[in-house]
Amino acid sequence: MKISVQTSDFDVSNELAIMRSSNPAIGAVVNFVGLVRDRNDGQTVSAMELEHYPGMTEKSLQAIAEQAQQRWNLLDVLIIHRVGVLQPKDQIVMVAAASAHRGEAFAACEFMMDYLKTEAPFWKKETTPEGERWVDARESDSVAKHKWNASSSELQK
Repeated sequence: MKISVQTSDFDVSNELAIMRSSNPAIGAVVNFVGLVRDRNDGQTVSAMELEHYPGMTEKSLQAIAEQAQQRWNLLDVLIIHRVGVLQPKDQIVMVAAASAHRGEAFAACEFMMDYLKTEAPFWKKETTPEGERWVDARESDSVAKHKWNASSSELQK
């Protein structure tokens, strides 16, 4: 398991190569990479600043990864999240799950991303032509997270 909150960029190919080589039982690796968009809510975005609460943020990401491992038979997980000032097209986050079969890896990757968007203590401030503004949580992220509550009862059957 790798959990990292960092200012520096990450190399997706390198991270996936490390994950793939960690266990010969891995048959599937699913990953998601989130990028800074140049538009949000109809406005041009020239930069995004991500702030976090050191220590608390890493514990939150660790808990999300552990929940995924409890729900699915995963062989490895990875969450990298950047902080600081980022520009459009910059990588913000990478989430990956490795398992013997693709179904578990897909589900775990989506679960981790849904929980990260709603549970991890990050604050985003965008720079627009009208000035700086804090980004509010999206209702769609909460809806996505809540589907896993129903899914957990299905998994226990």
